[in-house]
Amino acid sequence: MTPWIVLGTIACYFVLLFMVSWAASRRADSDATLTGGRQAPWFIVAIAMIGAPISGVTFVSVPGMVLGKGFSYLQMALGFIVGYFVIAYVLIPLFYRRNLISIYGYLEQRFGATTHKSGAWFFFISKMLGAAVRFYVVCVTLQLLVFAPLGIPFVFNVVATIALIFLYTLQGGVKTVIWTDTLKSFCLIMSVVLCIFFIAKGLGYDFAQMCKAVAADDTSRMFFFDNPKEGTYFWKQFVAGVFMVIATTGLDQDMMQRTLASPNAKESQKGLVVSGVTQFFVIALFLILGTLLAIYARQNAMLPADMSAFKSDELFGMVAWSDKMPVVVGVLFVVGLVSAAYSAAGSALTSLTTSFTVDILGANRAGNEARLGRTRKLVHVAMAVCMGAVIIVFYAISNSDAISAVYVLASYTYGPILGLFAFGMLCKKAVRDRWVPLVCIGAPVLSFLVQQWLLAQWGYTLGFELLLLNALLTVGGLLLLARPRDKAQSA
Repeated sequence: MTPWIVLGTIACYFVLLFMVSWAASRRADSDATLTGGRQAPWFIVAIAMIGAPISGVTFVSVPGMVLGKGFSYLQMALGFIVGYFVIAYVLIPLFYRRNLISIYGYLEQRFGATTHKSGAWFFFISKMLGAAVRFYVVCVTLQLLVFAPLGIPFVFNVVATIALIFLYTLQGGVKTVIWTDTLKSFCLIMSVVLCIFFIAKGLGYDFAQMCKAVAADDTSRMFFFDNPKEGTYFWKQFVAGVFMVIATTGLDQDMMQRTLASPNAKESQKGLVVSGVTQFFVIALFLILGTLLAIYARQNAMLPADMSAFKSDELFGMVAWSDKMPVVVGVLFVVGLVSAAYSAAGSALTSLTTSFTVDILGANRAGNEARLGRTRKLVHVAMAVCMGAVIIVFYAISNSDAISAVYVLASYTYGPILGLFAFGMLCKKAVRDRWVPLVCIGAPVLSFLVQQWLLAQWGYTLGFELLLLNALLTVGGLLLLARPRDKAQSA
């Protein structure tokens, strides 16, 4: 019965998704597909941006984080808020002033065509691998819950799902992404709130008792100031949150394509700041749910005696589909999972299409609307095929080391992008454009060598600091390529 319940839930969500997509994509031209027509109201962008950073992996993993790290993630979420203000009042005015379709167009205006393509390729590699591996994890979960019990192979699971995502994002582009992300945000918040309600009810708690139980539980500790060597130390998490959100939101076409759909910089700023503050409370809801899941699992002897062998990512699904829980909790789990996963994949597919069409092919410069539309659709097909192929390759070689390596590689690629933008905005000098790719490749390589040396010599593991080191090495390399600067190129 469970596979058919899950499959029915997915089918209903896709029907709703296509209805939203159809409504958003009516009379959409190339401008609407690439920029959303610059007409999105700030409050719609804010709602869309609340759920935008949440992938299916996040939906599954964040509640389980409380078992080992408590509410320490909220320390990073506080840093996110500061980072969103930096994006809103430093980057947004720059992007609007230069009337950018893709944010990497700034690199061409500031440095030259080679630097522009370097930034675009680093984004392409990072987003393709990051989006594919996140969607891969969700496909594996759905394979276990639905497709394997029905005898459906994994390849069909991936091909069918990518095809559906391709279809609903093909016509509407960024405009569709904004409205489907609005649907995603609503589904995520609704599913988490209702899961909290049902699990608290299963524990016999009223609202006051629930709050007291969560506050008293060891998994709800938020602030960690005692040990600077730990990854949960407050200042490490806070500073990491600031720079991570600048790099992975402010300098990521996937995230910024929503905010650049607002009519002007002021409207975009309002949407971004509201969403950044609201995200803190949404993350808090996920963590509160995690503590309730942990309490429920302990009371019902669902956790193993040896927790070292337990995967915290399994906590949410394990409780949601347990025999003692009403079926509605399992349905809510699937609604949250598929809304997070499919919208995130659709958003990534759209941003990859936009960046490849504009930054790498330069198709928007021809001034031919029909030709631009055809090119964008062909690129969209290519991106969908590429994403599906990467997911299937992951499945063929899947092991924890391979997945971890992909995440590490994706994190390396944001360093050069952060370094390029930081140098362009903070330094007045021009650079020798043709040599920039060597710097962008050399910085991650040097970062890797430094990481290995620190580990071998001092036993120190670089965590989020790796992003800053990578960016600083990029800036250092650009300084070596510096030459007298033309005033016409000023940021």
